Amino acid sequence: RGGSLNAFTGEEVTCFLAKVSGEHLDTAIDLLSDMVLNASLNKSDVDRERTVIIEEIKMYQDLPNHHVHDILGELMWPEHPLGMSIAGSIESVSSISRESLSDYKNKNYISKNMAVVICGNLGKLDIQGRVKKIFGACPKKEDIVSDDFKNSQSGPRIRILNKGTAQSHLAIGLHSFGRQHKDRYALNLLHIILGANMSSRLFESVREQKGLAYEIATEVKRYKETGAFVVHAGTEHKKVKEAVSVIIKELRKIKELAVTKDELRRAKEFFKVQLLMALEDTVEHMLWLGEGMISFGKLPDKKEIIKKVEAITEDDITRVSNAIFKSQNLNLALIGALNENEQKDIEKELGQL
Repeated sequence: RGGSLNAFTGEEVTCFLAKVSGEHLDTAIDLLSDMVLNASLNKSDVDRERTVIIEEIKMYQDLPNHHVHDILGELMWPEHPLGMSIAGSIESVSSISRESLSDYKNKNYISKNMAVVICGNLGKLDIQGRVKKIFGACPKKEDIVSDDFKNSQSGPRIRILNKGTAQSHLAIGLHSFGRQHKDRYALNLLHIILGANMSSRLFESVREQKGLAYEIATEVKRYKETGAFVVHAGTEHKKVKEAVSVIIKELRKIKELAVTKDELRRAKEFFKVQLLMALEDTVEHMLWLGEGMISFGKLPDKKEIIKKVEAITEDDITRVSNAIFKSQNLNLALIGALNENEQKDIEKELGQL
């Protein structure tokens, strides 16, 4: 039919998706729902896929800019599912049986645990009737209760994987708040100001002024009850200490000095334009709606979101910065080469936030 079929897994959500022309919508619904509800999970297929995933794990372990985030996750959420790699380990993938996959699917793939989202040229097809007919037969079981994370960190943590890479890759993670927190949009703007684009503070200071890195950026991770603000960069081995020092300096600066009205205005405009441009794509719009349904139990309203973003003040940015950017909240994962003295200097630097 000339369309595409795909799936992805996050820490809390699995998504199966298809994109087709409007005239083939019924075919896409049939195929996608059959895969999700009636997958046979033949043992031979599971064994074949097992070897593919093990090779995928090895591939990511050979990509330090990716693997450093797995190390950071283990550091931030120890002994908790959020701290485990989504792909798993070679040991865990090797031990998964066809029966355990089937049990997991039957437990989780239930109607009250799903959101079905369709976006685009829907034509005259009775979408609701079609979806209810297909998914109405799903078992209606008890809600699945996840293990909430309780942060007990009391000081900075650091974990280093010494490896013969051409460059050191670092990721600094700070515990933040969950996806429904009242300050989630202020956190978005903080991310934009510090590291979301080529006009951000960290890009300017770390790359443009100091020449310490080619890649330097921030990201925000949001989960049900917790989250993280992450700074990641790649730099020369001998420049790791200076790069960490500049990053910590910028985090301290935004805590102590209020952002300017113009900087906040530009961040708001960047947020709005990025949101509106993303929603022009049917797949992005579909994912946005699905995330709203899964996370909040209702469809998101872009006008309401923009209104909340517009209401954020300079004081809000300062308040959120001080709530998150604290030494006892800080974690550093590093892949590269670092001697004992350099590690001690970096640990001292992390204690100054």
